[in-house]
Amino acid sequence: MGVLSVVIATRNESARLPTLLAQLAQQPALVREVLVVDGGSTDATALVARLGGARLLRCPPGRGRQLALGAAEASAAWLLLLHGDVRLPRQWGSHIARAMAARNREPTAAPDRAWYFDLAIDGPNPSLRLVELGTALRSRWLQRPYGDQGLLLSRCLYDAVGGMRPLPLMEDLELVQRLSRRGRLRSLGAALLVDGRRWRRLGVWRTTLANAGLRRAWRRGEAPELLEQRYYQR
Repeated sequence: MGVLSVVIATRNESARLPTLLAQLAQQPALVREVLVVDGGSTDATALVARLGGARLLRCPPGRGRQLALGAAEASAAWLLLLHGDVRLPRQWGSHIARAMAARNREPTAAPDRAWYFDLAIDGPNPSLRLVELGTALRSRWLQRPYGDQGLLLSRCLYDAVGGMRPLPLMEDLELVQRLSRRGRLRSLGAALLVDGRRWRRLGVWRTTLANAGLRRAWRRGEAPELLEQRYYQR
């Protein structure tokens, strides 16, 4: 039986979710279960999840709420938290298995370690390569990977830091801040491909600046509910 529970937050991802589920299905020895937590989709996401062999859960929209619910229902010793619009890299299972093996070989030296994928954004715009580079530097030096990059961690570490908070926005930043106080977050050494529709819709630099503005507002203490309104109005 697999040792990994994969939790996927979705909202209207019926066009992208099949590829992700097919990739996960290729590693039955690693993946014990896939939990798709849907936040109010109006397309065929729920049907796709069921046909793809995932367990479907539902809750109000908001990735923090969705991922928190999925993690609470997960049964494996390891968790992989993902967004529904990503594609995993080739040999993704090998990268995860190596990280788990390293953690098991050093249970006392690295009990609080978590891992993330590097970021690749789908699209030919050269500006996206700069975003990817900036994200790599942010992830490594500031220990602040984005939720888009996925997060691999043991169940015991997840529980030790208090788990995912059911925030409507900034749930990823809030969690990795707590994780980085316990131990170092490390790259899995492979890039996860994220759908580039947000950057295409608003433009690369408008999207980047708007996201930075939301993070600054959150650090100043603005309520996550207000940030959520600004994010989706955008």
